[in-house]
Amino acid sequence: YPDVKTDIAVVHAVKRAVGDDVKLMSDYNQALTVPEAVARTRALDDEGLYWIEEPTFADDYAGYAQIRAKARTPIQMGENWWGPHEMAKSLAAGASDFGMPDAMKIGGVTGWLRAAALAEASGMPVSSHLFPEISAHLLAVSPTCHWLEYVDWAAPILDQPLKIEDGCAVAPDVPGAGIRWNESAIARYLVA
Repeated sequence: YPDVKTDIAVVHAVKRAVGDDVKLMSDYNQALTVPEAVARTRALDDEGLYWIEEPTFADDYAGYAQIRAKARTPIQMGENWWGPHEMAKSLAAGASDFGMPDAMKIGGVTGWLRAAALAEASGMPVSSHLFPEISAHLLAVSPTCHWLEYVDWAAPILDQPLKIEDGCAVAPDVPGAGIRWNESAIARYLVA
């Protein structure tokens, strides 16, 4: 949004729509400079947000540390860590309160497990970024498991989409990740 007044108005509108029992997070998706991020996070500090995600460029760990030092609202980052070594740099800088690795970018299962070990050693809660069909399994073995980001984009082409019960993902009890493609559904999306 163009200014912090609009940010606050949007937060108020969403809070009115969902009520006080829902944890609300805000994602700037790397849109702000560090000074803008400091100003906006401080202005949002009294709004009760659970976290503010990716306020500035993903690799500006020193900038994130500045934002984090001046904000009371927790800072979330990590979907653009390209391997556990990037997470280690972020941790060393004190860049965020929470981590959110992306299974694909962090290095697949092996990269995730290495990142989860770093998170455990530093006491950082980790959430997932996208790919809930895989991420549910990865979070299940992560000692500092926090949130599963759930989007059901793949559901239309899966034989059995990830099951959600009472707000929790239920990882399938089958070999591997439990992903089985619905071939007839996939055929509908084929472009010849």
